[in-house]
This record gives sequence, C-alpha cells and structure tokens, in this order.
Amino acid sequence: MTTPVCTSASKAATHASAYPSFASYVRARGPVLLRTARSLTANPCDAEDLLQTALTKTYVAWERIEDHRALDGYVRRALLNTRTSQWRKRKVDEFACDELPEPEAVPSPDPAEQQALRDAMWCAVMKLPDRQRAMVVLRYYEDLSEAQTAEVLGVSVGTVKSAVSRALGKLREDPELSPVR
Repeated sequence: MTTPVCTSASKAATHASAYPSFASYVRARGPVLLRTARSLTANPCDAEDLLQTALTKTYVAWERIEDHRALDGYVRRALLNTRTSQWRKRKVDEFACDELPEPEAVPSPDPAEQQALRDAMWCAVMKLPDRQRAMVVLRYYEDLSEAQTAEVLGVSVGTVKSAVSRALGKLREDPELSPVR
C-alpha cells in the first residue's frame, strides 16, 4: 500500500461524515464561493480546483475555527492564499517558447447538412397535431420543463408527458428523418 501524497486530504476523506456542519456549509455557500474562485482565475475548471483545495484546507482546520459565522472570510482567505501559491509556483514551472503548438483541427459539420437536417426536423414537427406540436416546441425548442409546459398550456404534467411521448414516437417513425437515425 502506498502512502498518500496529501495525508491531510486523505485523512479528511476518511472522516468525511465527522463534520455534518461542514457538508451543510458547503452545500449552502458553495455557489457563492465558486463565484469568488472564478474571479481569481481565468479558467472555470481552475476555479473549481481552487475552491476544492481551499475547502479541503478548511475541512482540515474545521476543529480549530472558533467562529463559524466567519467561515466565508476564512475560505476566501484560503482561496486567495492558495491562488497566490499556485501563481508563484507556476511562474517557475512555466516557460515561454518561440512557437505555440497548433490545436488539433476538429472537423466541423457541413453547414448545408445541418440546415437540411433542421428543415427536415421542422417539417416533421409541423406534421404533428397542434397540441402535440405545441408541447414539443415548448419542451424542446423553448426548453421549458414539463411543469412549465403544463402551466403554459393549462393541462396536467401527465398530459404533457404522454402527449410528448406520442409526438416523439411519430417523429421517430417519420420517413423524412430516416437519415438522422
């Protein structure tokens, strides 16, 4: 068995249920703290890593924190200190080079094919009965939830579910959409 690189983090992971107040704090304040972390980094993924590191440090120090009303300040300070440490370390680890590597070319789909597919899909949707078409448009084109669709149309959620299910079945059987399958 190998020794973990970060013993405090592995110790925190083994005692994850030791502090239910920490878990509830993270659930309640996580989005706000993530916004703070995003303001410190340019990359959203780096912000998530930064927040996770700061929360790990907070968890390890949880018993030593006397005033839990000041947790946001503690975590913000951990975010800032961690980001500063990363910045200092990265300054040494990253080196400028003369040539930038070219990103791999990702083949983009043909715009004409995409438009033909959209047209075929819209024609198939237009063949649906009015009520089913309205529900499909609200659910998938307007991106409303089933409950929101039901509210807009003045029907029950179950009606929306069954009508959308029947409509999708008809769309699956539509011969003009066979190339999509």
